[in-house]
Amino acid sequence: MGDGSLSRAGGNVDASNVLDIYPLNHYYFGSKEALPFKEEETLDHRIQRLKFNYNTHGLRTCVQAVLLLEAGSLNAEELFLSTYTEIECLRRKLSSKLSMSEEDDSWEVGECLGMWWRPDYETLIYPFLPPDIKRPKECTKLFLVRLPESCKFIVPKNLKLIAVPLCQVHENFKTYGPIIAGVPQLLSKFSYNKPDTD
Repeated sequence: MGDGSLSRAGGNVDASNVLDIYPLNHYYFGSKEALPFKEEETLDHRIQRLKFNYNTHGLRTCVQAVLLLEAGSLNAEELFLSTYTEIECLRRKLSSKLSMSEEDDSWEVGECLGMWWRPDYETLIYPFLPPDIKRPKECTKLFLVRLPESCKFIVPKNLKLIAVPLCQVHENFKTYGPIIAGVPQLLSKFSYNKPDTD
């Protein structure tokens, strides 16, 4: 269509809201050296660390990514926002966890799908900033990452990358937590296109 939109039963779909998804067998998986894990900490130590970081740096900003395949894969990554933009930080984190080189800058990070707020140092997180909270402690942003037709994921030996069907994730708060369990709803505005790759 000349207007840049796609026709669908019930109306037009903006081309920017159409996601190309490719079969899982288009993606290849390898491994690399394990990443060092932080030592286990108690809840009290975690709260003290968060308080120290908040008093030193202010609001903690985390970014997470949704990676879509025909199998419905998703993965979440989190990091502190430093001197880089959120998208630059997300690309760096994706490269360190999923690429051979940490310098890989080929990740196509798209729009922010949603934001969650932690008003205090406790574990509760909300998909909105409560109006009475003037100094939230953490903001987590979930970004859509569009995958190419084919690529190779190189995962540290002590981490796992798994493909999970969206129907399994939907409202499965107990297994995936509030952010990941809400991903299918956040993706409901998109249509899916399976390009002919034969």
